[in-house]
Amino acid sequence: MAEMKEISPNAPAAAKLLNWVDNRFPLSKLYNDHLGQYYAPKNFNFFYIFGGLATLVLVIQIVTGIFLVMNYKPDAALAFGSVEYIMRDVPWGWLIRYMHSTGASAFFIVVYMHMFRGLIYGSYRKPRELVWLFGCGIFLCLMAEAFMGYLLPWGQMSYWGAQVIVNLFAAVPFVGPDLALLIRGDYVVGDATLNRFFSFHVIAVPLVLLGLVAAHIIALHEVGSNNPDGVEIKANKGADGHPLDGIPFHPYYTVHDIFAVSMFLMVFTAIIFFAPEFGGYFLEYNNFIPADPFKTPLHIAPVWYFTPFYSMLRAITSEMVLVLIACVVGAAALSVFKFKMPAIFKIVIVGAAAAVSAMMLSTDAKFWGVVIMGGAVVILFFLPWLDNCAVKSIRYRPSWHKYMYAIFVVNFIVLAYLGVQPPSAIGERVSQVGTLFYFGFFLLMPWWSKMGETKTVPQRVTFVAH
Repeated sequence: MAEMKEISPNAPAAAKLLNWVDNRFPLSKLYNDHLGQYYAPKNFNFFYIFGGLATLVLVIQIVTGIFLVMNYKPDAALAFGSVEYIMRDVPWGWLIRYMHSTGASAFFIVVYMHMFRGLIYGSYRKPRELVWLFGCGIFLCLMAEAFMGYLLPWGQMSYWGAQVIVNLFAAVPFVGPDLALLIRGDYVVGDATLNRFFSFHVIAVPLVLLGLVAAHIIALHEVGSNNPDGVEIKANKGADGHPLDGIPFHPYYTVHDIFAVSMFLMVFTAIIFFAPEFGGYFLEYNNFIPADPFKTPLHIAPVWYFTPFYSMLRAITSEMVLVLIACVVGAAALSVFKFKMPAIFKIVIVGAAAAVSAMMLSTDAKFWGVVIMGGAVVILFFLPWLDNCAVKSIRYRPSWHKYMYAIFVVNFIVLAYLGVQPPSAIGERVSQVGTLFYFGFFLLMPWWSKMGETKTVPQRVTFVAH
């Protein structure tokens, strides 16, 4: 048992109360470890605001979600009407609903920016691999949470979007039909599906999400924050044991983040009050029509934050499968002829390539579309072990690396745009090229990341007061 800390009898009541709590719960220690005395690099820039904004949006989503659940009815016959009741009759219900729907898109915007910052500054590199893995887990949970929540308004796009996505699981060989049946809870998307998605959206996934967020923050504060220079500030400490290039998170970065939060909330509230549908991207117009199993919308597309991956799904046609087979065979041939290895390894590689090619030829292209869509997210988990560059930050990598990352971002945005458009021959070709580039960027990273001459990384962080 830890020794009880004593305090002067003449201390203020607040100090006595804090001491009483600290003797029973490490409140002050938690505050100091994760805020007051947590030393962060002093050269943080604009890109470092998005982690805090993601936490803010998570709180907004949880609070508004609690109020929405008070009046929402997870019943196929009542769900749409209950949302209309919230919008029209519940005091300030329209505001709560629009905060929640806008918050969903805002969440993905800040998370995508947060991940982009990690990508360009090498925040996934040693010793922050676990921080990145927890972050990717958060992203995966966020996608599941958004997909399940999207069904709950029970509008036309909610219903038919869920119908399309759930039916994709039926393409999985052997277990596909049973898997789709398990997810739906019925042979069609209906009341059972709505109840299952509601349970996961409100209880199960948020619990996992909160656990991953806590693990993400704890892991980050254990190894310390990265910075735009990629310099480990713990390597240079002063006589007091604190990093020379670090400053306490509070009050310096709390003030910094409060300013960022103020700017974010101005934009957030402007969208809520003046453009909550955001041109049909945040809330599709078809979703204001009750779900009708007998009337299919002319064009079914997911919400904008899923569309890059949806484009990859649609890009996989029968002829695209042949291209993928050529890539597998080419990679196997390169491995066998380019690298020195025992003959048994070469036989295994050739055999594996032949088996994968045969399986791809004998399986429906729709299944490989599902594999590609899932693989586009899963491959992010392996990023710490794919990047072999000698330096972390884009600042000190070869100049042409910046163009690679710029093309990657543009490619991702183009895929997102194509995902909301109706299918077309040109769009299909562009999305196929974009899909190949997306996977090529990661799968070839062990080679291209080592190419070129890196710049000298400074011993201390570069910082100019402003």
